[in-house]
Amino acid sequence: MTVGFSPQKHKECVSSSQSKDMEPEQIREGYLVKKGTLLNTWKVMWVILSEDGIEFYKKKTDQSPKGMIPAKGATLTSPCQDYSKRTLVFKITTEKKQDHFFQASHVEEREAWVKDLKRVLSCLQAGKRFARKSTRKSIRLPETVNLSQLYALMKDQEEGIKELKLEQDNKVYNHCFTGVTVVDWLISKDKARNRAEALMLATGLLNEGFLQPAGDASKEGAHSTERSVLLDQMEALYYFADSGFFCEGYSSDEDVLVKEEFRGNIIKQGCLLKQGHRIKNWKVRKFILRDDPAYLHYYDPTKEEDEPLGSIHLRSCVVTAVDFVPDAKKYDIEGDLFEIITSDETQYFLQAATGEERKDWIKAIQSVSKTGK
Repeated sequence: MTVGFSPQKHKECVSSSQSKDMEPEQIREGYLVKKGTLLNTWKVMWVILSEDGIEFYKKKTDQSPKGMIPAKGATLTSPCQDYSKRTLVFKITTEKKQDHFFQASHVEEREAWVKDLKRVLSCLQAGKRFARKSTRKSIRLPETVNLSQLYALMKDQEEGIKELKLEQDNKVYNHCFTGVTVVDWLISKDKARNRAEALMLATGLLNEGFLQPAGDASKEGAHSTERSVLLDQMEALYYFADSGFFCEGYSSDEDVLVKEEFRGNIIKQGCLLKQGHRIKNWKVRKFILRDDPAYLHYYDPTKEEDEPLGSIHLRSCVVTAVDFVPDAKKYDIEGDLFEIITSDETQYFLQAATGEERKDWIKAIQSVSKTGK
């Protein structure tokens, strides 16, 4: 998801005695899925991270938060594997030992929230506050390795790991690769001196959610111990968290046609508000934009299932920013709206979190609609 930022993003700590103008109130804001404190239910919330805690709202337009999590004395756990079927979860434990679970929609989003949360906690611990100075700190394992940058190199189309279609146990795994391939690549690119060191790095990538297990062997390795382990085996299959991965069995031509929608590379993903077609209410949905074929699939971000609620075929569609949507006002929806009209003249109304995010989505959809089949 492209998250709505305050202008003062990417900051470090400075002494609290410095200028009051250098103390931003809000660090980051956007949609996250949150587990209920009392009930085991997961709901989309509008979340705001400030320099002293997290506030979460039922709707972006609400004036009063449903709750506030103080950051002072809190600890952060990421990745959090308390819910094995839910990936991309991080946990905040307050000073009073109360756990709060949040789930992001994709790896980059979780990375961004975790990075800013770490800075908030470290600043509070040191008795300092945020400033506008930029930083390049990120998750490191070991200390000299930046996993975010390593993941980007692995996904590079020219020099990275090649995504393949592999068959195993009467199933076809698309956009994946073997554990051996990961270890070999790390050694060949001088990221590790030997297989043991490469395996440690690969396991770090798996634990942080950059790599995901695809087949039975890799899933067994990931869940058989308290800490996930990437297997240096040809039988162990993995995929990039933000790839176009999908698995299919040997099936009929009709099933293959349905799966064709998911073959494209993921261009953009994140949460948007969507207006319903029959009942004109608005709900937060997770959207995944693929390029070839050109499809925009949308999901219920609170569910564990990977099946989309619907899909929008974008070939030759028209997408434009709009200032007004019928029936939007009574649902307290305004600003950052855009419309998609498909080639069969079906209308979809969506709302982004910020004006900049709306521009990014429109630009990405326009590009895909022209090039994707």
